[in-house]
Amino acid sequence: MPELAAHVRDVPVNQIREITEAAWSTPGAIVLSIGEPGFALPRHVLDAGIDCLDRDETNYTPNAGIPALRKAFAARFREQQGVDIGAERVYVVDGAQQGLHFAMSLLLSPGDEILTPNPGYPTFAMTSRLLHAVPVQYPLYPHNDFQPHIEDIEALITSRTKVLMLNSPSNPLGAVISEDAVRDLVDLAVRHDLWIISDECYEAFTFDVPHVSPARFDSVVPGQARVFTSLTLSKTYGLTGLRIGALVCPPGLEQKMNNVMESIVSCVASPSQYAALAALTGPQDYVARARDHYRSNRDAASAVLATKGIPYLGAQGAFYLWADVSHLSGGDVRAWVRKFLADSGVSFAPGTAFGSIGEDWIRIALCGGQDDLLDGVNRLPARAGV
Repeated sequence: MPELAAHVRDVPVNQIREITEAAWSTPGAIVLSIGEPGFALPRHVLDAGIDCLDRDETNYTPNAGIPALRKAFAARFREQQGVDIGAERVYVVDGAQQGLHFAMSLLLSPGDEILTPNPGYPTFAMTSRLLHAVPVQYPLYPHNDFQPHIEDIEALITSRTKVLMLNSPSNPLGAVISEDAVRDLVDLAVRHDLWIISDECYEAFTFDVPHVSPARFDSVVPGQARVFTSLTLSKTYGLTGLRIGALVCPPGLEQKMNNVMESIVSCVASPSQYAALAALTGPQDYVARARDHYRSNRDAASAVLATKGIPYLGAQGAFYLWADVSHLSGGDVRAWVRKFLADSGVSFAPGTAFGSIGEDWIRIALCGGQDDLLDGVNRLPARAGV
């Protein structure tokens, strides 16, 4: 048979899925390697999707989504970030991953470079490679608490650099970029005439620090604005399987957005859109309960790591802990997590799933039940001398 395209043959294995699928095949395993919210969906959200099917509202919707949902996304963004984006700039997408693909499709030509964080979510690089672009990783170092530094990023910018990828709160780190740093990063993009794609999947979950979107500092003048904001309801409301999110575009690009949306997915399934509308406009108890649960899990798991002498990054957001297992991993954390699953029945995501700086680190998901979480973390051997 003919060969697949070279850029597809070269797409690497997603190491998160690799270890998680191994865990799902291991009887009795404690799965702490994937970020899947564990709460039942609110009844009013389920009913909204079911009602859509019952009334047979299953035809195409506008490319950009049903107007009420676009308005609801815009209203939430205005409330959370103080930015009046206008519903006309909101495009309902088939989950955040499709939104990222959508944005990159608009911005990257073959050979263009996109600056992505290391450690950072693996699909940032995977998606850009599928579009024949070149991911260039900027470092987030342990000695800087895994925060981006302007000098490190600026040193990587070339004539081919087109996009700066940001992610705060961070998956896998749980780090949150400060307001001053966000402003500086937008200024950097302006100086070098770069687009920004801001992945804000975990914007609802920060602990004692605010989430600040780059959109706060973006121009409102068509032709000068540069920030695309990727939002999702997968994490905020536990709607991972309904595949629903939004991509907020700079002003003046509405027609181009419609054209590209038509070629990628046409429109998102209508039951998912009505469920999302109910989630955004109905009671917000789910979000508050989830945030409290993640904070409690963070504190409890951090205490266990501390007693074992295992260094970790104090999570300011999202629902992950980033822990240093260099005393166990022997310089190959990908192999070590497979062995640890086989020996101890617990799966963690290897840090190398997120970039080379993740070697000797693991990502621990905090979104499940606390008993399983503490059981799993307690199975980690302590550092010598503790």
